[in-house]
Amino acid sequence: MHQLKVKLIEAVLSVMPITIAVTLLYVCGLVNVNVPSFILFLISVVLVVFGLTLFQLGAQVALTPIGEHVGSTMPKINKWWLLILLCFILGVIGTVAEPDLQVLSAQVADALSNHDIKTYLVLVVAVGVGLFLVVAVLRTFLKIKLNIVLIVAYGIVMLLAIFTDQNFLPMAFDGGGVTTGPITVPFLLAIGIGIASVKGGNSKNDDSFGMVSLCSIGPIIAVLVLGLIYGAPSEYSPSIVAKGVETIGDIPYAIVSVIPKYLLEVGITILPIAAFFLVFNFLFIKLPKRQIARIGIGLAYTYVGLVIFMMAVNVGFMPIGIETGVAIGSLGSLSWILIPIGVVIGLVLVIAEPAVQVLGKQVEEVSGGTIKSRTILIALAVGNGISVGLAMVRIVTGIPIWYILVPFYVIALALMFVVPKVYTAIAFDSGGVVSGPMTTTFLLPLALGACMAMGGNVLTDAFGVVAFVAMTPLVAIQIVGLIVKIKQGAIKKRASVLETKTLENEIIEF
Repeated sequence: MHQLKVKLIEAVLSVMPITIAVTLLYVCGLVNVNVPSFILFLISVVLVVFGLTLFQLGAQVALTPIGEHVGSTMPKINKWWLLILLCFILGVIGTVAEPDLQVLSAQVADALSNHDIKTYLVLVVAVGVGLFLVVAVLRTFLKIKLNIVLIVAYGIVMLLAIFTDQNFLPMAFDGGGVTTGPITVPFLLAIGIGIASVKGGNSKNDDSFGMVSLCSIGPIIAVLVLGLIYGAPSEYSPSIVAKGVETIGDIPYAIVSVIPKYLLEVGITILPIAAFFLVFNFLFIKLPKRQIARIGIGLAYTYVGLVIFMMAVNVGFMPIGIETGVAIGSLGSLSWILIPIGVVIGLVLVIAEPAVQVLGKQVEEVSGGTIKSRTILIALAVGNGISVGLAMVRIVTGIPIWYILVPFYVIALALMFVVPKVYTAIAFDSGGVVSGPMTTTFLLPLALGACMAMGGNVLTDAFGVVAFVAMTPLVAIQIVGLIVKIKQGAIKKRASVLETKTLENEIIEF
């Protein structure tokens, strides 16, 4: 009961900033929707909170233990081909179930007026995660430094980006951002911790991190290869439409009518995880029936919560996000107000994100209390506000995504050589912390609506918001690590000076 209460509070905190922002914009007349559509949005808020609560509780009860059990068992598998195959399967099935990816792929399909591409994009991204989970696990076993693998991987990304159709770039980097979501992050972190706990040694802390960062690169490369092979359509007709309701009586039908669709879709994504665990447990782990039953209950929570979440965001959240963007983008010379609105939303989303609090405590422990969790919160909030603001600048001005992404990644990769490596691992793992469910369900629709209203290119100008949000921690956390290093160096220097003076005084007295 206590855990349910904690998850409920976390869900309310995640959703509340967007709810307040939309309500204020609606009262001020900037969101031009009818009363029934706004009521549907408020009902969706309640459903999203309920769905997130059940989903996160299920993830804690089922997905995290599955990851830990699988991760701690993998080092005991002597056959390398089997280990690689299991890692690949884990990466694929964990990613397919990711709600943020489902939401993003649906919006890409809408933008391209091609709903067949949704399944195709999900599979391509999932394969990318599966391949790089294999890379991440092999890195841990072979004791290869994380910064070396990151430099090589991002080098491949930059090389592919030069030759790939430019319409695919924002979509590819968004694909890397959405894979570090509420299913993948606890799942992959648990696998990393499980493997590191069995390996032991001094590298345990370092090996516990870095799994998510590498797996987020896989989808970027996979989508870029897709663009290199097939290319993006030079002409497309965006069909992104805010599907509101006309009367209050239409609200129940709008909600109930989509339930069968998401019961089936979510079932297809959760079933492979359950099947994999049952087979893996039968062959390797052999948990008691009581623990299996507990994990089964957790998966049921995850399923029900994900169905409610997907239903609510598609019926109420995304339509209001699109309408908000259209309204602001239609202000003409005042459309620049989108930029400060983006900055404010970026700030409050991070401040209200419970996972950021967890990350802050994590860094405080790693630094031995040198850096407080409040410092992490401020760094990520400011960084996220800037990144969302820059994403809105792209919509208003049409600046190519490379002009912003390249400097950030160059700085992030350069910092790897001067900060303690554990901070690099945490930084590159932390994209999923700030790119929470509200990013894909509200911020991206907001960007899409504004871009359409301004007559911009949806593929190149609107997509990329998730990528910007996910790149913020790469620099912010490493700057924190640099501060820690400087502070520790100053402390050692003072200690050395004091020790020298003490020795000199003893010699004089002698």
